[in-house]
This record gives sequence, structure tokens and C-alpha cells, in this order.
Amino acid sequence: MRALIVDDSRAMRRIVGRILSDAGYEVLEAGDGQEAIDVLEAQAELPALACVDWNMPVMDGLTFITEVRKRPEWRSITLMMVTTESEQDRIVRALAAGAHEYLIKPFTGEALMEKLDLLGLLPVPAGDLS
Repeated sequence: MRALIVDDSRAMRRIVGRILSDAGYEVLEAGDGQEAIDVLEAQAELPALACVDWNMPVMDGLTFITEVRKRPEWRSITLMMVTTESEQDRIVRALAAGAHEYLIKPFTGEALMEKLDLLGLLPVPAGDLS
């Protein structure tokens, strides 16, 4: 499975990337929403998941989610907002725009794995394919 991490913080991309890689994901990265659109347009195989920060330059996370949801060919991508924005109205806006889940920073690896489990996106380890 593939995942796209969209965050302007290189450190955060590495943290989330490590968690997802350890869970079995192939990780793609983008530093803002526009770069993420460019990454998606270049992919023959779309990621199953995009973890998206809210506050980024060029194109913010909410705009990115809105743009992804406008394209029928990208509707299969599960979108999770991963951000410091914790206000209830922000959560409601992100979910209304098309995000499937919302994870507030700081978070633990276990919290991210729980969200992936709720979404049915935990990769099956190779040894468990029976």
C-alpha cells in the first residue's frame, strides 16, 4: 500500500513516514497541497492514504482535500487531516470537505495506527496472507 504525506515540516514528514513505513506502507511526500497535487498527477498507482497538514504555504490542507474530492479519479484516496488545529469548527470543516479522519498533533504512533485500523487501512503483513 502507498501513502502520501503532505506537510510543510520535513521533520513531521519523516516522523509520519517512519510510522507508516514500519506499518508496511510505501511513502510518498509533498511539502504543500500544490506539490501533493503534482505528485498525484504523476502517479500511475494512486496512494490508498493521504495524511494532510492544515497549515501549509502555497496550498493549505483544506484546499487540497477540496481539490482531491473534485476529481472522480481520486475519490478512492482516503484522506486524514493530521494537524495542530484542534478547534471543533476546524474538525467539522475538514470532515465536511471530504476528510475521512482527523488526528491532532502531537500524537503517538499508536494513535495513528488506531486511525488506520478504524479506516481499514492497516496493511496485512506478508506472513499473514492466508
